[in-house]
Amino acid sequence: MTAVTSKLEIWNIALTRIGHEPISEEGENTKAGRLCRMHYPLVLDAVLRAHPWNFAIRRAELAALTTVPTYEFSTAFALPTNPYCIKVIRTSHEANGMSSSAVYGYPGIHGYSSASVEYRIETIDHDGTPVRCILINDSSLMIEYVARITDVALFDPLFTDVLAARLAAEIAIPLTDNQSATKTMLEIYQMKLTEARTINAQEGSPRDIINVDGWLMARL
Repeated sequence: MTAVTSKLEIWNIALTRIGHEPISEEGENTKAGRLCRMHYPLVLDAVLRAHPWNFAIRRAELAALTTVPTYEFSTAFALPTNPYCIKVIRTSHEANGMSSSAVYGYPGIHGYSSASVEYRIETIDHDGTPVRCILINDSSLMIEYVARITDVALFDPLFTDVLAARLAAEIAIPLTDNQSATKTMLEIYQMKLTEARTINAQEGSPRDIINVDGWLMARL
């Protein structure tokens, strides 16, 4: 797969997949250009959150805030902003075997399947400023997280392929007025995402992370 080096290339891959002509520059004032500029940042964050992509994983030791949670937890740790934390994968407690498996994609109130060390990811007011934090009963904390990576040159080729597919699905209706095209693009996106997740997970020893999305959906 040829390496992609710019947002414009990703946009044009998406455009050509729905049968549209490529655009010539990122600032192009056409409907296609405006739609790509509008949707791309949100789509990028959404696809980054969809999986713990190896290229986007960062580690950080968090700083405790002087502001403490109102109740339940003793300490608030500010989540990284440079690079910005898109999703927490696991904390040092899972890595050190101090608690049970982290649940990736779990929409419940706990971050763990049967945690001995619980936490919440919330926003608290710190000196008049809202700060995204992990609340926990501990005095120190390190995390592994998915960062907001915007440098296209760092993207894994399969991630780029998935990103272009998701962007194509988002802009298909306003550009083509064809709902079946959008449905097809979403199906292609899901197929490519499944393939990319599988291959991405084969690099390195597996993290102790459980994706229970399918199990939860089957019980709804």
